[in-house]
Amino acid sequence: MAVTALHSAATGLSALSTQLDVIANNLANVNTDGFKASRVNFEDLIYQVRQEPGVENALGEQRFAGTLVGTGVRVSNTQLDFRQGEPRPTGRELDVTITGKGFFRVQSLPDQGDGFAYTRAGNFAKNRDGVLVLGNADGPRLVPEVDIPENVTGIEITNTGEILAFTNENVEPERVGQLELFNFVNPEGLKQIGGNLMLETPASGPPVQGLPGEGQFGTVLQRFLEGSNSDPVEELVALIKAQRAFEMNSQTIQAADQTLQVVSNLRRF
Repeated sequence: MAVTALHSAATGLSALSTQLDVIANNLANVNTDGFKASRVNFEDLIYQVRQEPGVENALGEQRFAGTLVGTGVRVSNTQLDFRQGEPRPTGRELDVTITGKGFFRVQSLPDQGDGFAYTRAGNFAKNRDGVLVLGNADGPRLVPEVDIPENVTGIEITNTGEILAFTNENVEPERVGQLELFNFVNPEGLKQIGGNLMLETPASGPPVQGLPGEGQFGTVLQRFLEGSNSDPVEELVALIKAQRAFEMNSQTIQAADQTLQVVSNLRRF
């Protein structure tokens, strides 16, 4: 009956509405450093089995196919895309990008995870105490903590994450810290909380700690930031496809409504 079509089309509209929300967020963050785009995965709903496949027919033979009618679609999950974003030169000595796998770790609010959050954004700055913090709205401290002396005239960060400070008093630079990276068995299981931050979850597994350039960890590059990996062209194409699918589901509802109207009018005769 057309009632099933109404229900299926309604689930389609709901799922596509979620997809539009995700695409809109991807497009909104095309200039967000370290941002990782998401995609929506769909799955079909339970089927009405009106006739089982393989049922014996009047000739005593098994039917080669059955009659199954689907009841719609739903969003199964949203999946993060961890493709490398384009390195963007900035010239700032405290801007760092990760080339390859890994995350920086910063402090988070006590009620968020285990007190740590992870980010691909490397736009660091010094707070009033000379401690490196992430340059978002809250400015969480980098972990392990790095203190920059007051009399520093320049900072150099090597590809292996070693932080060297130059002063007028010393000819040779002083080692003031070391950047560490963290990785996860399943980074797609991380929970996004905004502010370019992600939290560990049971799905991601515990963090694996290491140094830039070691094992599977990437290296770091000073005076660059990793740009968003959200591709505006891809997102706009996906937006058009989602919009057309939304329109087709709306037309399905109209067709089902007209069918039910015809059935209702039959009662008058």
